[in-house]
Amino acid sequence: MGAPGQRPPMGAGGRRPMHPTRQSPMGTRPPMGGRPGMGGRPGFGAPVLEPPPPSGAPGARPGQRPGPNRRPGQRYIPRVQEGPMKGFTPPPRFSPALPSEPMPITRNITITEGISVKDLAEKLDIRAKDVIAVLLQRGVFATVNQTLDSDLATGIARRFGADVGVISFEEQMAKEMADTVGSSDGVGGAAAVTRPPVVTIMGHVDHGKTSLLDAIRETNVAGGEAGGITQHIGAYKVKITKEDSPAYGREIVFLDTPGHEAFIRMRARGAKVTDIVVIVVAADDGVMPQTIEAIDHAQAAKVPLIVAVNKIDKPDAMPERVKKQLADRGLLPEDWGGTTVFVDVSAKQKTNLNLLMEMICLVADLQELKATPDRPATGTVVEAKLDRGRGAVATVLVQNGTLRNSDTFIVGNTFGKVRAMFDDRGNQIDSAPPSTPVEILGLEGIPQAGDTLQAVADRDKAKNISQYRELKAREAQLAKSSRVSLEGLAEQIKTAGVKELPIILKGDVQGSVEVLADSLQKLSTEKVKIKVLHTGVGAITETDVLLASASNAIIIGFNVRPERKAQELAEQEQVDIRLHSIIYELQDEIKKAMLGLLEPTIKETYLGRAEVRDTFRVPKVGTIAGCAVIDGVIKRDSDVRLLRDNVMVYKGRVGSLRRFKDDVSEVRNGMECGIGIAGYGDIKVGDVIEAFATEKIAPELTAAR
Repeated sequence: MGAPGQRPPMGAGGRRPMHPTRQSPMGTRPPMGGRPGMGGRPGFGAPVLEPPPPSGAPGARPGQRPGPNRRPGQRYIPRVQEGPMKGFTPPPRFSPALPSEPMPITRNITITEGISVKDLAEKLDIRAKDVIAVLLQRGVFATVNQTLDSDLATGIARRFGADVGVISFEEQMAKEMADTVGSSDGVGGAAAVTRPPVVTIMGHVDHGKTSLLDAIRETNVAGGEAGGITQHIGAYKVKITKEDSPAYGREIVFLDTPGHEAFIRMRARGAKVTDIVVIVVAADDGVMPQTIEAIDHAQAAKVPLIVAVNKIDKPDAMPERVKKQLADRGLLPEDWGGTTVFVDVSAKQKTNLNLLMEMICLVADLQELKATPDRPATGTVVEAKLDRGRGAVATVLVQNGTLRNSDTFIVGNTFGKVRAMFDDRGNQIDSAPPSTPVEILGLEGIPQAGDTLQAVADRDKAKNISQYRELKAREAQLAKSSRVSLEGLAEQIKTAGVKELPIILKGDVQGSVEVLADSLQKLSTEKVKIKVLHTGVGAITETDVLLASASNAIIIGFNVRPERKAQELAEQEQVDIRLHSIIYELQDEIKKAMLGLLEPTIKETYLGRAEVRDTFRVPKVGTIAGCAVIDGVIKRDSDVRLLRDNVMVYKGRVGSLRRFKDDVSEVRNGMECGIGIAGYGDIKVGDVIEAFATEKIAPELTAAR
């Protein structure tokens, strides 16, 4: 070979001899390993592999043939010939055989929605590649970090002998926290502290709910509400500052829910997060339908009630009548021997407001409201909107734990990171303890009002779960819109003649958009159906205008305005944009639009008949029928039918009507006349001309059944 570092001499044909370790038993086998252009020199590229031993040699399997004549399925385990690993044979890797049939159920596991392949493998105590192998058998190509559908994960787990219970991610977090603090709800333990009560104010329209809260907060909120009606939920924290009050220094969180009947869903959502409900009843009006409705919501949620009899300063106030009316509903006052707290207040005069707050604190003490600040925050979205300058903004009531700046969270179908937090008065804060309403920035999307917020440590997991939820929601929506059944087909055939009023609805906050869509769809009748094509939060954009143009829809903006370019595009495309801030006006305008879609009813009135006795051809006029009126009256401006053997030949209008040589306005029964039919001349003797009048009757909307 020569000295180290020297290249071997050239052989015959100008080729150097092969390295001894690369000689092929076949004599012409090419060198193995090495990189192209390196001539197969040792020390370059992949390690040099030893050829398989001949049959009968040590290490050979029985019946193994050398080289390319090995049987299919026989494994060739290479042996490293060069470098520090010389002589090392890698041990064979064995994988347990995948079960061909489902194993008997021997254990139970709990998984969360959108579990990844890796997490499922850990739960089943198997390797991730075994889960991937089963997925491949089912025709699903997945990586270890890919999320799985709950049904698919359940099927795989049963294949490996495990029964599965599926819970949401928030339930899993609550369960882990409950195990940590040692209580069933994750609130107890040594770290639990008393939290402020969350109070929802409910009642009938214009009974003084916002004014009462306004007086308590000593601010002016009612003046900013359109039409004096609360349009969406507000959450406020109030501190008792009266020094001689037994509740001095304590805090109360108030939720102000709208009283208008269209916002039933929002009021019900407010009752879900509340500890105490204050029913406001005007002393001069008494118990009204929405008062009873609010009581039913609170009782269904099993929430304690306090009745605030408002407007006692009015001359016609009768608080005793209110007590009697509510006693008939099962709310017996304490001074009548019952358990319901009644407080006579005046929001205008600020009478007994401190007494009301003391009663709230007393009822809260009986409930022993606790929370654990030192844990990841959980809360409920009270409201969400899209702000032009700040992006997606959500008002959240923190119910347990502490929400801090830079916390990652998942909320409904979206996730985010707290970029900034503001309290109910607009002050920026760094942390929000339990029972604190805050406005948070940093969401990736707009959540639904009522969604649960859960702070998490792993941002990637929050992102995966939100994407999984968004995908499932989209699939459900597509399935809902594309599902066809015989019943649905019959309904489509039945309603084929029903007019549709397509609407695109944009609003300032998510909760208002939801209930507006519901209330508008409830206006649908047997004749006109309202179809909400799209709802959204924020300004009216060019995309909305293009959608409206393509679908011939109208755009309704509730407390929002169109962007400048969207306004210009709407003028070009002739798209109708209607802007409103009060729901009453919006509903009235939609009803008018529905009436405009309906064709007026045509009512026909019979006038009379004339029989054709002779016909005359008049130059430049046409055929004139000499007639005798045999019934009723023939008028000059009436519509006519030409009947031949009682079969209608032509339908038109009277072109001329003459008696002798004079034009007349009408000819009555028993008289003769000449009648010309406008644009028609094929009149024969014996035909009958029937005159009638038509009248258009304005349509009426019929309530849907």
